[in-house]
Amino acid sequence: MVKQAIQWTLRLSGNADPELLSACEHWRQASPEHETAWLRVQALNSELAAGYQAVPGARVALETLENTSQRLQRRQALKLLSTFAIGASALWLARDVAPWQRWMADYSTTTGERRRFTLADGSLLQLNTDSAVNVRFDPRQRLLALERGEILVSTAKDAARPLRVRNRDGLFEALGTRFVLRQDERSTRLSVEEGSVAIAPRVRGQTTTIAEAGQSYEINGDSALLAERSNMDSAAWADGLIVTRDMRLADFLAEIGRYRHGHLHCDSSVADLRLSGVFRLDDTDKLLALLPQTLPVRVEKRTDWWVTVSARG
Repeated sequence: MVKQAIQWTLRLSGNADPELLSACEHWRQASPEHETAWLRVQALNSELAAGYQAVPGARVALETLENTSQRLQRRQALKLLSTFAIGASALWLARDVAPWQRWMADYSTTTGERRRFTLADGSLLQLNTDSAVNVRFDPRQRLLALERGEILVSTAKDAARPLRVRNRDGLFEALGTRFVLRQDERSTRLSVEEGSVAIAPRVRGQTTTIAEAGQSYEINGDSALLAERSNMDSAAWADGLIVTRDMRLADFLAEIGRYRHGHLHCDSSVADLRLSGVFRLDDTDKLLALLPQTLPVRVEKRTDWWVTVSARG
């Protein structure tokens, strides 16, 4: 859907005739998914436009590219515009690559957002903060591609089409199950809530591993290792909660930082304090304000984007 929205955006750039405008409007109204894809593309255009303004000569270059795109095939135009976006705004994009993945993904969330979707086969897909997933269902398979972030999948039965999740570290086949898959910078963590999951690391020749209910595995592309029990409930986020058991404060704050913008700093003097409890994720400012009630810490909010947790004086 998003790719179609991109094509419509390119076709309408410049002086579009009334017939083309009407055709685009008809496409948008054909289904809610079309309109959602259209709005996502326009939103990213606005984000990119803001980024271009910080690049010397960006406006002139962009106008030149827009004029050129009208004379090229749509595929060529998209490639040219993408090249410019990467080159001219490299610094802006390096600061936050997520908009590109959210733009192109079938399902996505922004920072602090959680969403749930019922897929065409009846499976339930839940996305945690800052996540992106692409979906490919056909007569032979049900495939989810985790591009970034974290998901919880509750699979519907379909003996003829196994449900698989692919990401940069491997392929995961659900064997009648409910599981969480979390991808970070270094590895992927699989936590099986119900049933079992077959793990095939990305590197060919590696042995397939079966993860059973209650188990967690760390996968890094060439191996799948049984992980120690976590200090945090792996699926509680789907209910808007973070549930901890004797968790280091530094690790707790790193987790909370996933749900908010800006920098959340933990001073080394309090990093090893331990925390247990059930906390709501809907308002992380309120959550942080509760910490001094249970721990000898103070929370200093220097700006909306910079918060420090340190020892109470």
